[in-house]
Amino acid sequence: MSLNMFSLKGKTALVTGANTGLGQGICVAYAQAGANVIGVARRSCQETADKIAAVSGSFTEIIADLSDVSVIPYIVEEAHKAHERVDIVVNNAGIIKRCDAIDVTMEDWDSVININEKVVFFLSQAFAKRWHEDGKGGKIINIASMLSYQGGIRVPAYAASKSAVMGITKALANEWASHNININAIAPGYMATNNTANLRSDDQRSDEILSRIPAGRWGTPDDIMGAAIFLASDASAYVNGFTIAVDGGWLAR
Repeated sequence: MSLNMFSLKGKTALVTGANTGLGQGICVAYAQAGANVIGVARRSCQETADKIAAVSGSFTEIIADLSDVSVIPYIVEEAHKAHERVDIVVNNAGIIKRCDAIDVTMEDWDSVININEKVVFFLSQAFAKRWHEDGKGGKIINIASMLSYQGGIRVPAYAASKSAVMGITKALANEWASHNININAIAPGYMATNNTANLRSDDQRSDEILSRIPAGRWGTPDDIMGAAIFLASDASAYVNGFTIAVDGGWLAR
């Protein structure tokens, strides 16, 4: 197999939640693989831009608050102003709110579901409509979670949304694979990112988590890079509707 199958040269990739954590890591990976990168976030992506500049990559920033689907037309318009075509969409942006299930408010529930689930579907739909029209296909990569498989503790809305991400990935693959659109997902394990800062600072919970990870460590954004490039490249042309766990072996225990 030629390594050229993994090249993203000449492609344009749009990544949400691009200013930090896994989103930033995916952006840098795509730039290293040759793609033009568009980063979407509600705050400045300057750190991501600097990392991509360091590898002589191309980066465009779109500032948008993904708490509501109303920003989607703006994102699509700005993306196509920057580049003629978007070939890859990564739905990475997400939030988590920890609370005992008995105390969850409707406001908190809706805020998690809107970003983690609703925007994932409708942003995917917006770009898929363009791909249907031009007949050239594309790649959608959703960021799922270990809680796509499990219920978790004190995060019912997050668990519901990430279970939905896996379901959406399968459902869209069933309809769009015949249009040369690959829809797959990555389920990161316990990663050292902003979302897990509270867990990592709790020595007891951190030790409990690490004791179950066969790799014996928290993951990093670098650990996601390989899977993200694979699913965005020609190497995954016949992979549809699947969720790849990048978890240090968590699910094997």
